[in-house]
Amino acid sequence: MEELRKYKIEEEMNKLNLKSYKAASRLIPKYLNIAFNTFHNYRKLPLDGKADIPYATVILLEGIFGMERGELANYPIERKSLATLIAEEVAEEENAGI
Repeated sequence: MEELRKYKIEEEMNKLNLKSYKAASRLIPKYLNIAFNTFHNYRKLPLDGKADIPYATVILLEGIFGMERGELANYPIERKSLATLIAEEVAEEENAGI
């Protein structure tokens, strides 16, 4: 079984025909101003790995592949508002008797 990846870069690359795939492999790292090997490593990031792609690069990759923001990630991202975080902290402090 193939290991799950953090981002859908490989899936998007595999949708391309051979000519476009070769061009993308050459042009994407150039556009992102990164080394070819760095792009290759981004494509292979394991879902449970600590390494990650810089936020701005993820946004650029989503644009390259015609995706909406957040669609490149291969995992759900839990988001909480500041108000929720504060309320949770207050509740924890009250439960702890602080």
